[in-house]
Amino acid sequence: MFLHLGENLVVPVKDIIGIFDIETASYSSDTTQFLRMAEEDGFVERVNNEPPKSCIVAEVNKKSKIYLSPISSSTLSKRTEITSNYSQR
Repeated sequence: MFLHLGENLVVPVKDIIGIFDIETASYSSDTTQFLRMAEEDGFVERVNNEPPKSCIVAEVNKKSKIYLSPISSSTLSKRTEITSNYSQR
């Protein structure tokens, strides 16, 4: 199953390592520094130009990737639960 991150971007659910709220994650200077370094190294992909609400860490094709999505982390988490329920049927 796939998780829609916004615009035309989908990621296989099995490739997702974590879904994080940007606002909460930004409280930590370590997380802010990590995201800045990841962006400098080309690991960050913005889904669109809207302010991001969530950060999705994934390993796609054996490469680490961080997606910044305008969709909230709670909505994305709920979508993963829904797709898990469908795949169990």
